[in-house]
Amino acid sequence: MQARCYAESWPLRTAFVISRGARTEAQVVVVEVTADGVTGVGECTPYPRYGESVESVLQQLQPLLCEVAQGLTREQLQSRLFAGAARNALDCALADWEARRAGVKFAGPQSLPTVQTLVIDTPEAMADAARQAVAGGVTVLKLKLDDRQVLERVAAVRSAAPAAQLVIDANEAWPAETLQERCRQLSAQGVAMLEQPLPASDDAFLETFAHPLPICADESCHTREDLPRLRNRYEMLNIKLDKTGGITEALALADEAKAQGFELMLGCMLCTSRAIRAAWPLGEKVRFLDLDGPTWLAKDVEPPLRFADGRVYWS
Repeated sequence: MQARCYAESWPLRTAFVISRGARTEAQVVVVEVTADGVTGVGECTPYPRYGESVESVLQQLQPLLCEVAQGLTREQLQSRLFAGAARNALDCALADWEARRAGVKFAGPQSLPTVQTLVIDTPEAMADAARQAVAGGVTVLKLKLDDRQVLERVAAVRSAAPAAQLVIDANEAWPAETLQERCRQLSAQGVAMLEQPLPASDDAFLETFAHPLPICADESCHTREDLPRLRNRYEMLNIKLDKTGGITEALALADEAKAQGFELMLGCMLCTSRAIRAAWPLGEKVRFLDLDGPTWLAKDVEPPLRFADGRVYWS
């Protein structure tokens, strides 16, 4: 087997604004493995929040390419690299090669529902984005919020899309002292779930009050090793392949988390359709699916997945 890795940059059609700042491009690393005339491809999005960069991921991958040539398996890979973007790209490339060699195009249904993300903006602009989304068939809206105008933004979106289900992602931006009252107010607005309101280091605060709506761990949850710490703090977990280090650990995490009573969300980074295809086997295991990463690109990889009517279609 031969293997190679390289970086790509994909411009966005508009800025993607969250509490940590704005991005105008998706920077990804791609791994290709080839044997027996079959090529498998994996993609990851290095995330600075976890100390990753394109350069650091390429450096992690380079020493393993020779091991792949010598027969490194997905099972062996789990102990050769820590969970993160680099392992994800290689793990998914090997999984893709295995599936293609076996003649399996995909695992799961032909289409999956997905939320549509609304990035941070004025209440009026977020309301306009919500109207456009629901007019296109979206039924679940994910609001990115920082610590300002929280209730105003939610109220504007709720007024613009009264029938839509709302989930909120604060990306660790809220202080603990505001959380209990905000949860009560958001529950009264019909918000279905709140994702990672506090910094991961402040998770213990979540044990101090009854949650009037489910709270989902994102930055706080990477692999099965995190589960004991998350009990009694979160009701839901956001699984992303770039955090789990690939589809191998993601599937194991999903099964173990469900066995322990957690509800699940499947998320993604800013990415191309390659990364969404890799996560497809998790689609029927979760309550919420946030797979709209490729919709933010000015141009997607060929062939792209198709996004329409609040769903993503394999072909």
